[in-house]
Amino acid sequence: MPLSVSLSIEGDTTVIELEGELDAKTAPDFHQTIEKAAGHGTSTVEIRMAGVGYMASAGLRSLVFAQQKVGEHVTIKVVGAIEPVSRTIRTAGLDRSIVLSDD
Repeated sequence: MPLSVSLSIEGDTTVIELEGELDAKTAPDFHQTIEKAAGHGTSTVEIRMAGVGYMASAGLRSLVFAQQKVGEHVTIKVVGAIEPVSRTIRTAGLDRSIVLSDD
């Protein structure tokens, strides 16, 4: 399934909504959106993943890319990831610097 990516600003939060599969083929679309998000200067980047049913290792690299791009002063919050995706993030240890939320 192709990845659908959208970006919006809600107050001091840049919101990225993902739907589809985050893998090597679709990661470049997500990376382009991260580049845009980094330029907005908000204090939080919220990645809404409720529509993501699958995330490959390329998806994890995309989250690492997001951390590097937005900088340490910005909080990255992953919201609504289904259990296999959340488990993958935890197993990779990314939950130490990315906030996982069910909201």
